[in-house]
Amino acid sequence: MTSHEPFGARLRRAMDERGPLCVGIDPHASLLAEWGLNDDVAGLERFSRTVVEAVADRVAVLKPQSAFFERFGSRGIAVLEASVRQARAAGALVVMDAKRGDIGSTMAGYAEAFLHEDAPLFSDALTVSPYLGYGSLSPAVAMARESGTGLFVLALTSNPEGHEVQHAVRADGRDVAATMLAHLAAENAGEEPLGSFGAVVGATLGDLSSYDLDINGPLLAPGVGAQGATPADLPRVFGAAVRNVVPNVSRGVLRHGPEAGALRAAADRFAQEIRAAVAGA
Repeated sequence: MTSHEPFGARLRRAMDERGPLCVGIDPHASLLAEWGLNDDVAGLERFSRTVVEAVADRVAVLKPQSAFFERFGSRGIAVLEASVRQARAAGALVVMDAKRGDIGSTMAGYAEAFLHEDAPLFSDALTVSPYLGYGSLSPAVAMARESGTGLFVLALTSNPEGHEVQHAVRADGRDVAATMLAHLAAENAGEEPLGSFGAVVGATLGDLSSYDLDINGPLLAPGVGAQGATPADLPRVFGAAVRNVVPNVSRGVLRHGPEAGALRAAADRFAQEIRAAVAGA
C-alpha cells in the first residue's frame, strides 16, 4: 500500500538525499550483446536484475523502458513486474517509460495498469503522450492524484520528428509545447515542495529560454551521456528550473555492465557531476 504522499514530495526528497540522477533500464538487443547475454528472457532477467541490484539503493529514480520488456510477451512483462518491485523495495522511485496516450476508458485502463496501487506494474510515475489533446490525460491525472503517483508528459522531446507537432503554432500564437507546459503549471499550482505532474524536456535541445519551464514540477531530461548532453550543459539548457531537472542517463551507465561495481561507479560519477552542476547554477 502506498502512503499516498504525493509523488512530487517523494521525488523532491529523493533528489535532495540521493541527487537527481535517473538511470534508464533499457535492455535492448545491442546492450544485451555487449554484456555477453543472449537476446532472450533469461538475458533480459539477468540484465534487469543486475542494474537494479547495482544502483537502486543509491539513485533517486530508475526508468525501465517498457518496450524492451514487452517484446518478450508475458514472460518479459513478468521480468518488468519483478524489476519494478525490487527497485522500489531498494528505495528508488520508478518512472515507467511507456508513453501511453489514449482517450476515455482506454486511458483509464492504462492509468490503472501503471498507477493503481494494487496493479502488478504499479510505478511511482508514468510517461504519457498528450497528443490526443491534453484533456485526454484526465483519467491518468485523476488516478495519479488518488494514488500519490505522478505523470511525465511529453512536451519538448529531442527527436527531430517531434518538431512538427510540438512547435506547431496555435491560433493564440503559442506553440503546442508551451501549451503543454502551461497545462502542467496549472496542475501543479500551489503544490509544495514540488508538484507531481512533470514534463519530458530533452537535455540536448540547447537554449530553451523562450519557454517557461518553471512549472512547479519535475522535468525529466533524457539525452545526458551517450546522446551528447553533459551535466555541465544542464544550467544553460534549463536556466532557473534546473533544480527541478531529473537528468536521465541510460547507455552512459549501462555500457559499463555487466559488472555491478562498474555500474555503481558510473552512476555515482554522473550523480556527483549533476549535483555539482546544479549546485553551481
